[in-house]
Amino acid sequence: MSKIKEVELAEENYCIALQPICDANMNHIADELLYRSSATATFAQVDDQLMATARVINATFLETGLKNLIGNRKLFFNAPKEWILKPELLPPYPEQVVVEVLESVTGEPEIVAALKKVRELGYDVALDDFILNDSTRPLLEVASIIKVDLFEPVLEKDLNEYRQRGIRLLAEKVEDLDTFNRFKAMGFEMFQGYFYARPEVHKETSRKGRGSNHGAQLRILSELQSAIPNYQALENLIAQDPQLAFMLLKYVNSSALRRRNEITTIHQALNTLGLERVRGIVTTVMLANNGPASRLLLPQVLTRAHMCERLAAGTKDICPRSAFMLGLMSMMDLMMGMEMAELMEELPLTQEIKDAIMQQEGRLGKLLNLVVGFEYANLNGKSPELIARLNKAWIVSQKWSNEVMGQV
Repeated sequence: MSKIKEVELAEENYCIALQPICDANMNHIADELLYRSSATATFAQVDDQLMATARVINATFLETGLKNLIGNRKLFFNAPKEWILKPELLPPYPEQVVVEVLESVTGEPEIVAALKKVRELGYDVALDDFILNDSTRPLLEVASIIKVDLFEPVLEKDLNEYRQRGIRLLAEKVEDLDTFNRFKAMGFEMFQGYFYARPEVHKETSRKGRGSNHGAQLRILSELQSAIPNYQALENLIAQDPQLAFMLLKYVNSSALRRRNEITTIHQALNTLGLERVRGIVTTVMLANNGPASRLLLPQVLTRAHMCERLAAGTKDICPRSAFMLGLMSMMDLMMGMEMAELMEELPLTQEIKDAIMQQEGRLGKLLNLVVGFEYANLNGKSPELIARLNKAWIVSQKWSNEVMGQV
């Protein structure tokens, strides 16, 4: 789901986003890095575009680090014509970066020659919103991936030509599960769109018969956020979800933690890992196991929750743990495939959190609206200082959510 993040740097806003890309099994395999030179500019000069791109690259690849931001997934990087002609400006990760050619670029000889050099350097090349015609056909010589805009007519004869050339197909703007399944059957390998973020998709793609106890899951989420959690209660609740208990024990005994003695009980696992790690691991394992749609949505949920927590830590009147729970619960209807009102009835949340989620009221409601507004680039009238603070919190939170997802 594409969420544009606005950043204030010097005297110019620019925008950055990560949009998930999944494979035919709804595994999160890549992200698209989106940007534009200005959030408000009517006309963009080439120099401005290049500078904005350089700033985004600096924030993504140098300051934060690609591994920290997205782990081992691929990153689709929108490359303007000017960057294609100067491959030395491209991010220095050819094994992980996919150079995405914008739809405005045609198959001029100098472009094709430059893209051949890009391929020789080890980068994949994707053609964005590609429409085959005489002016774009030369680009097929250098393409490894074609992104097909499903809002435009999709011609079978064009798809056949792409397949014959061994070019992989990515479907863009996939809005629902029926569309996902239809283009999957047509041989598309990658998918991008809103289809995984709809409750009906979650219900259809959730794992059947895995023995989960939603009531226990919701109580676990609440207990994890207590100032002084009741470990005995937490142990009992985790025991009610056999798969969650299994995954927790599997993780604590994994080679990554290098334990000498085997951990065989939930009690030992809780004491060994510590509350902060347990909070991240249990939450992620529990929600990710709800199905592939949940796993695609989970990084955004965790990033929002952690961002709310970080912003609350800078205030005097909002409890950071309550803020984390607020962000987590604000998307729980999608994660659980349940109506939000039903969730609010089941969860032992404070009335302040419930009012913030259901009516956007109170201090927590304002915090949630601010974070959601940031996700959708709806920050008109906000100060440059606040936008910069939000952007910093988002980058740190994105890094944290990626670390947590990597652990499980």
